[in-house]
This record gives sequence, structure tokens and C-alpha cells, in this order.
Amino acid sequence: MSKIEWQFADEAVSLEDVLTVQKNLGVKFPSDYVECVQINNGASLEPELFELETGVEKVFGTLLSFDNESDEFILDVFNDYKATLPADVIPFAFDPAGNLICFDYRNNQNNPTVVYWNHENAGAKEMLMTEEGLDMTQVEELSRENLTDVAPTFTAFLDKIHD
Repeated sequence: MSKIEWQFADEAVSLEDVLTVQKNLGVKFPSDYVECVQINNGASLEPELFELETGVEKVFGTLLSFDNESDEFILDVFNDYKATLPADVIPFAFDPAGNLICFDYRNNQNNPTVVYWNHENAGAKEMLMTEEGLDMTQVEELSRENLTDVAPTFTAFLDKIHD
């Protein structure tokens, strides 16, 4: 991780603020992420490239902020996207194209994997149920098609960052 340089971080964030957001989202953030975000709240990275498990290269934008005045406040971003995000998926960063880097709690509530969510063609779940006549299970399966695995843990994700 020493090869990563965090840049342009917002003010440091207290553990209490992180725990409040965590409680509002109904999840437990991984401790490696909590430690990182307390210092690097809202920061960007240098270098900034990472690969999806499909081999496609993507660019890291910024960590979402824990500052509720920020345009990228993590709760606001989650609320903006929750109509289209699959269940148990919580964003923690943007890429420059408006896609999200997220924790996926689907298979493990205590140790989420890191996934990349592509916003292209992501339909609102409510609309898919109404207009396409799909049930919630079908809608969830469809919404998961926009996810691509990145790494098994937050630290493993950071280890994939490269020039």
C-alpha cells in the first residue's frame, strides 16, 4: 500500500461519524476501510488505475465523504442511487464517469467484497417491476448484472491500484 498517495482529502473524520453513517446504512464497514477513510475522507488516489476481475481497467475517482456538507456525502450518494443499486451494495467511492465502487454484503455481512457498479443501463427497480412485470427476485438478479467483482477485501482492492 505504500505505493498509494492519497490526495485532496477533506477534513479527517471521527470514528463516531463513521459509526453513525454505518448505523444509518445498517451495515458494518470493514475495519481497514474505517481506518483509511478517517484520514483520507473524500480523497483521490495517485496512481489511480485498477483492474476488475474481468481484466478491464478502471480509474479510481474519489472516496465518498463523511462530511454531510459535501456533494459526495456517502449517505446522500447512497440515497441517490439506492433505487437502482442491488440490495446489500453500499458505495464508498466514485470513478470519474459516475460509476460506483462499492462494498457487496450479499454473501457476508461482516466481510464484504469490493465490486464495481456500472450505472449504464441500470434501471430503477420499481420501474422494472411495474413496466417489465418482474418480481423482486428477478429485479435483484437483473440489477446485479451491473456489478463486476474487483477484490475480496478493501485492502486487496488498494493493493490492485497501479500506474
